[in-house]
Amino acid sequence: MRYMTTIRFIDAVARAGSIRRAADELAITSTALNRRILSLEEELGSPIFERMARGVRLNSAGEIFIHHIRNQLSDMERVRTQIADLAGERRGNVAIACSQALLPFFLPKHISKYRAEHPGVTFEVLVRDRAAAEAALADHTADLAIVFEPVRMAEFHTLLRVRQPLFAVLAPHHPLAGRDTVRLRECNEYPVVLPTNDYGVRQLIETSLQVSSLEMKPVIQSDSFEFLRSYVTAESAISFQIPIGLPPSSYDSGLRYVPIAEKDVPPGILYMGQLHKRTLPVAVAKFADQVSIALAESFETC
Repeated sequence: MRYMTTIRFIDAVARAGSIRRAADELAITSTALNRRILSLEEELGSPIFERMARGVRLNSAGEIFIHHIRNQLSDMERVRTQIADLAGERRGNVAIACSQALLPFFLPKHISKYRAEHPGVTFEVLVRDRAAAEAALADHTADLAIVFEPVRMAEFHTLLRVRQPLFAVLAPHHPLAGRDTVRLRECNEYPVVLPTNDYGVRQLIETSLQVSSLEMKPVIQSDSFEFLRSYVTAESAISFQIPIGLPPSSYDSGLRYVPIAEKDVPPGILYMGQLHKRTLPVAVAKFADQVSIALAESFETC
């Protein structure tokens, strides 16, 4: 397994962009780590890192090699989980790149459910919206992506899609809080707080505004949905969220959630997917099955 150790070291250097930082993370000396790199480069017949004043970066040969070794590391993880399954004890790690909306309620519920049956499986949850989620799949930082309205789909193999209508997030005393549905123009009569442009909820709203005469000028923009959700009680403002980011009605009575009329803002799409042509490790595949069932039971598929 010495070769596998070496390629893990190379992957750590590539991610850190520094031999010294990677050595600290790996608990070895930077001299020893550099010797490993030089030995591998000699074996390959080509350098794979460009040495710079403040670190290293992959050169063209390194980009080819890192793609190869990350595939190998992924395959090794899949083999480990298959061997663990033979012994009747599932192990492995599941790395998920996801939109912020999944953090408060959906993922904690389903990860805890999975770990109750398979405590040997560990998880990484990474906030990656839209284009960043696909990049995380491509470099094997993530095994699965669950994202709202992704930007690109070239390397993204879709496992499931579900509809996500838009909801207004309101304080209980807000004049619109008791409505069954609200129009976007009605929301615009009050202070509006929105996520920044790189988030799917914002793009859903902006796309709808392009085909209407309405202009929406947020009083606050933020990349934190938790902040936006909290702020609506401070100024009787209105924010927006998709259903997967909303609590069960019995969980949080501090806010109100009212659907936006679909003729104003058509539902967006939440995607769950993996890297195209990748065979997932057993633990990841089983968790993906669990999440697929939960999403299909809770939302309309498309």
